[in-house]
Amino acid sequence: MCNMTFEETSGDNSSERMESVAKALEEVLSSALPQGCTTVGVYEAAKSLNADPDNVVLCLLATDDEEDVALQIHFTLIQAFCCENDINILRVCNMQRLAEILGGGKAGGEPTDLHCVLVTNPQSSLWKDPALSKVTRFCRESRCLDQWVPLINLPDR
Repeated sequence: MCNMTFEETSGDNSSERMESVAKALEEVLSSALPQGCTTVGVYEAAKSLNADPDNVVLCLLATDDEEDVALQIHFTLIQAFCCENDINILRVCNMQRLAEILGGGKAGGEPTDLHCVLVTNPQSSLWKDPALSKVTRFCRESRCLDQWVPLINLPDR
C-alpha cells in the first residue's frame, strides 16, 4: 500500500531526496563489499539470481551507453526476473563512480563488468542496515508511482 502525499513524491525536495538515496546506495555498497555480499557482472548475476533469488536484496543495472542492444536485452531479462521475485531494482548512472565504490572496477588489470551488481544478505544473519532500508523504501515508493526501475545518478566525489 502506498501512503504518500504529493509533496513527498515531487517538488523542491526531489533533488535532495535523490541525492540522499544516492548517498544511501553508496553506503549499502561500501558495507556489502567487505562482507562478500556483492555479485558483479551480468553473467555472474544471472547465475546468482538463478541459484538463490531469495538471498538477493537489491539489483543495480548500470550503463553510460544506452546503444548496446545486447546489454539492453540482458537488462530486460534481469528486470523481469527481479520483478517476478520481488527484488528491488535500480538503474545507476555514472559507471566511473560505481567502479570507485566497488574498488576500482578492475580484476587482475582487466576491466570488470559493472553493468549488473547484486547485493545479497550475509549468510550469518538478516542484514539490518538503515541505508539499505532507505534504498528499499525509495524503490517501493517508486513502484507506487509506476516507476518500476528508478534511475539514480551517483554523484562524483
